[in-house]
Amino acid sequence: MSTRDIKQKLLQECQNYVSQRLQRIQNSIEDIQESLTSETKSTAGDKHETGRAMLQLEREKAGKQLAEVQKLQEILQKIDINATSNRIHLGSLIETSNGNYFISISVGKIQLNDYTYFAIAPNSPIGKALLGKTLEDTFSFNGSHFNITGVQ
Repeated sequence: MSTRDIKQKLLQECQNYVSQRLQRIQNSIEDIQESLTSETKSTAGDKHETGRAMLQLEREKAGKQLAEVQKLQEILQKIDINATSNRIHLGSLIETSNGNYFISISVGKIQLNDYTYFAIAPNSPIGKALLGKTLEDTFSFNGSHFNITGVQ
């Protein structure tokens, strides 16, 4: 499998992760909206108002989560899997002595054709340690030493 194919599959996994997260948030917002509209004024007015206030807080929380997911989608749209560079940047596929990394968004471990890759955000601690490095650079992270053996 070519490097481009690997990057394409990793990017697709990241997009699937964001789509699933978006779907869960949208379902949550719909449930909250339905609860708000079906909430009827009971004789216990304070209980009703407390319930509505709690639903409003949940809706605000879901709205913030929705904004975060939209930011992740924007980051994924910026990734050019065809771009090549000697320096590690957004969209780079990196092989190190301690694992393989894809600079994109924080998804975590992705298993692909008997290989394990870690999709990490450029602003994550290890992402920051990797950005700007080149082939054969070394760095330390969490007490481990890493040698960069491949950058695509």
